[in-house]
Amino acid sequence: MATYVNKRTAHRWRTLALMLTAVFFAFGSFWLLQAFDSDDGPSVANNLNEPDYIVENFSFVRMTESGVPRYVMSGARLAHHPDTDVSEVTRPVVESMAPERPRMTMHADRGQVYHGENRVELIGNVDIKRPATPNSEALQARTEALTVLVDDEIVKTSRPVQMTLGAATAHGVGLVAENPTQKLHLGGRGQIVYPPRPARASNRAPNQ
Repeated sequence: MATYVNKRTAHRWRTLALMLTAVFFAFGSFWLLQAFDSDDGPSVANNLNEPDYIVENFSFVRMTESGVPRYVMSGARLAHHPDTDVSEVTRPVVESMAPERPRMTMHADRGQVYHGENRVELIGNVDIKRPATPNSEALQARTEALTVLVDDEIVKTSRPVQMTLGAATAHGVGLVAENPTQKLHLGGRGQIVYPPRPARASNRAPNQ
């Protein structure tokens, strides 16, 4: 009778040990799965933030519906991010080429191209140049940030601006320039300084 009890007790201990081992492996497997999931999460997010293509010394042309070049953008480096559809550009140059418009050229240290919005953000040492035309004077402006609406040919900023328009100089806070209409709005408490007019020559004869 004692031998039967010992065998039964031993059998119970073996069963309990097997159950504990199974539980241990189950929890171990769950922990490994969670660890792998936590490791994969940030890496997937990081992969989405990584550029899907990079172009060095690039140049591309945006065409109008009639097949005429609207503007040209070039730069030292372009990196496109697929998660936001935004391209980061190093040393961008944007040049408007719409027909019957004065050609406006813009330089900056870096830029961001929002492809879905046809918008370009120029950042750092932004320089704007527009040559003189029969209807308008030459324009040059400098600021630290500029929004370019490429389809509308409008540039604007809310930052301080230093500008030269013909022989006059101006400065203010905020600027909106419309290339199609050649209208210019200088915001804030801007000041415009015109050069002095040349003195008119006298028609009177000098005293004898």
